[in-house]
Amino acid sequence: MSVLNKISYEIIGAAFKVHSELGPGLLESTYEVCLEYEILNKGLNVKRQQALPVKYDQIKLNAGYRIDLIVENQVIVEVKSVESICPIHEAQLLTYLKLSEVRLGLLINFNELDLKNGIIRRVM
Repeated sequence: MSVLNKISYEIIGAAFKVHSELGPGLLESTYEVCLEYEILNKGLNVKRQQALPVKYDQIKLNAGYRIDLIVENQVIVEVKSVESICPIHEAQLLTYLKLSEVRLGLLINFNELDLKNGIIRRVM
């Protein structure tokens, strides 16, 4: 199993644990801090609300973008608690991957009765 696959497996396992404890219907920020806690408990390095500058005209500009979670500096996790994932949510994840030059991203919508229906994995 590749390193990226192992990390994403651990993140998804942590997400399932959080979802089974809390269920759907809470604020995104609640899932984010709980998921951070579970990922840390698995011994992985995780940063929450990491600033993401925009590269424009050869310079980096702070445009206010923040990555929900970045795990081991190799996987971006975008946490949602919405009725359904929309194309703009996937576009946001892809843009974050491009700007950060990270290859793997997970979009996790905790507002699902069955969490497996709320996980999208994207590779750049």
